[in-house]
Amino acid sequence: MANSLLPQRLKELRKVNNYTQDYVAEALGTTRQTYSHYETGRRKPSPETIYKLALLYNVSADDLLHLSIEFDEKVFYEAPGPSQSSDDLAAYLEYFNNPKNQKKYQYHTNLEKELLYYFQKITDKDKRELIEIAKIKNKSKSQ
Repeated sequence: MANSLLPQRLKELRKVNNYTQDYVAEALGTTRQTYSHYETGRRKPSPETIYKLALLYNVSADDLLHLSIEFDEKVFYEAPGPSQSSDDLAAYLEYFNNPKNQKKYQYHTNLEKELLYYFQKITDKDKRELIEIAKIKNKSKSQ
């Protein structure tokens, strides 16, 4: 394992996903300074932190540690909305990193995944209301 490359890879992943150090630190439940030390190599993340980072960046911990992942710099990666709490973000990431759901949602954007995730959590009445709103928005956009 080339640990000297891990800080560089963490920084690349963060930038490719358009995350700030503050955002990643909040998702990990730590301070920005601690996360900054992971990116500079001053500190090594714990196994639990490696797991959280892998979930956050939607890569396996093995890929993160072995640095075998590649980026397509031509693809824009959207960050989830910054208003999500850490617990909410963790549940969201666990849902979409579940092998059953990965295949099902692999071609959706992060925005579509977020919409589908929360759509499943609301009542049928609210779902119908949101669908009607989407229809109205679609009509007004096409005119």
